[in-house]
Amino acid sequence: MIPWLNPLSAAHFPPTGSALTEPNGLLAAGGQLNVEWLLEAYGHGIFPWFNEHEPILWWSPAPRTVLFPQNFHINRSFRKFLKKSPYLITRDQSFRAVMQACSEPRKNQPRSWISPAMIDAYSALFNAGYAHSYECWSADKILVGGLYGVAIGQFFYGESMFSHAENASKCCLKALVESGLYRIIDCQMNTRHLVNMGAVDITRAEFETLLTNFSIR
Repeated sequence: MIPWLNPLSAAHFPPTGSALTEPNGLLAAGGQLNVEWLLEAYGHGIFPWFNEHEPILWWSPAPRTVLFPQNFHINRSFRKFLKKSPYLITRDQSFRAVMQACSEPRKNQPRSWISPAMIDAYSALFNAGYAHSYECWSADKILVGGLYGVAIGQFFYGESMFSHAENASKCCLKALVESGLYRIIDCQMNTRHLVNMGAVDITRAEFETLLTNFSIR
């Protein structure tokens, strides 16, 4: 069983060590989806992930997949693409549009966990200065890719990305990595795509040590 968090109380979470192993990292349910609760969650390496019309679910998976910018790997085909790329990459120019695009159905994924309520909550976090987006624009100024996440201190908690053109989301990730703003990029879950670009798994204890050192508001 996981604890139910009182939405009328101050934001507070149980110790991450009490998270379930199956499903991996499920820590608690309830609370609220607002700036106060989100900042308290991310400050402890916790994030919300749930489907629309379900209770808010909070997660702290272990191991945790992270990308250290110095380990970011660009393969030969992407490097070749960059030499002729027509894209313009921007930061924080269309946060809500990036979230909306990330929420659209994808192949083998008929619905998204990025609900209108999530878009509203993270847009409020963006307005408070704690969420950011990177946008990829085509030569004719169409948004063709992007990513967004939460930034606290030198930690960037990646949430989602989308790509409507070749390597568009990769170009945004490259811009994020090369910004020099962050020491750690949290990828949450392991995927082959992320591992191929240099992401690695670390233990929860290692992750929370990094939090202590680099996630300071």
